[in-house]
Amino acid sequence: MRAHVSLSIGVLTALFSTSGWAQAPESGAPPSKPAFNEAGYRHLDETLTALRARNAKAFAIDPVRGIDEGSYVRIGGIEQWITIRGEDRKNPVLLFLHGGPGDVTNPWSFAIFAPWEKHFTVVQWDERGAGRTFSKNGAAIASTMTLDRMAQDGIELSEYLRNHLSKEKIVVVAHSFGTVLGLRMVRARPDLYSAYVGTGEVADETKNYSAAYEALLKRAQVSGNQRALADLRRIGPPPYSTGEGYRVQWKWANGFEGADQFLFSTIGFALVSPGCSVQDFKDAEEGEVFSADRLVPQLRSSTPKQFGLSFKLPVFFFQGDSDFTAPTALVRQYFAMLQAPYKKLVLIPNAGHFAVFMRSDVFLKELVARVRPLAVRR
Repeated sequence: MRAHVSLSIGVLTALFSTSGWAQAPESGAPPSKPAFNEAGYRHLDETLTALRARNAKAFAIDPVRGIDEGSYVRIGGIEQWITIRGEDRKNPVLLFLHGGPGDVTNPWSFAIFAPWEKHFTVVQWDERGAGRTFSKNGAAIASTMTLDRMAQDGIELSEYLRNHLSKEKIVVVAHSFGTVLGLRMVRARPDLYSAYVGTGEVADETKNYSAAYEALLKRAQVSGNQRALADLRRIGPPPYSTGEGYRVQWKWANGFEGADQFLFSTIGFALVSPGCSVQDFKDAEEGEVFSADRLVPQLRSSTPKQFGLSFKLPVFFFQGDSDFTAPTALVRQYFAMLQAPYKKLVLIPNAGHFAVFMRSDVFLKELVARVRPLAVRR
């Protein structure tokens, strides 16, 4: 589920030095630290500020018809950060649940979701323990970091959105870890939602890494990738006693899906996102570590039965056809077990775990054709 390892804020520090790292020390001398270049930092900060201003203008929403809000809302007894953007208030409301745990999308997704905002009012939420919500509340909320509490947060947020935006029901689109919360939310309160859409769907955590390993090994064999084969055979199938095996799986999952470049690009988008800053980048990283430490252990024994087999609203899975992080084969099996008034599995071609971002145009086309009609009168 955690498909990549967070990148340190130290990556940015290197940008602020005169020529990367300081000169190598003489023999026997301690290693030198990066040389901080104040003038270089100021120039970079000015450039980023100008780019944020340009993007704010380029992606501005007409306030007469549309909505563009970012604020803390009191949910579950704490202040939690949400953004609401859409070009027409009459459009259906779509609540996007980010992955991770703790992997907020608010800091970098402005360009990706802009086309969505023509058809939906898009709400993003920095979940408990993540992003600006983590920054606001800190580690003091550690004891409240449970799946049940966070699903209840999502329900409370949904009720707030119904009242605030004058809508009877809303659409939930959930990615990766977000699907764990989303399924709990729509099972508990189907009356709040017109449809559920899962992508990078978490289907069976007890089999996830085993299924991913087999899929990765098969892909390496078919493609003749000897480096991948050597890496995968070296670690062998899970379970693993250390984190090395999981890191190798994430490495090749991202590699085969072509996600590496996308994941690095999110850093650049975060730095030039309207209203965001380097501090948001740092908060996102720290929240991801904090959330994973507390939530991943709660997921390890989760099966399809615990995620839910019976639902009282339309259920869609928009799944990359080659997802090696939340294996597509397991999603197919889970989908076959589900009972719902209407259900549909849509495979997005040439896509993996990050299909919602990397094939956002295809994803949106499916949303507009299949899901929006269910919500437009709500």
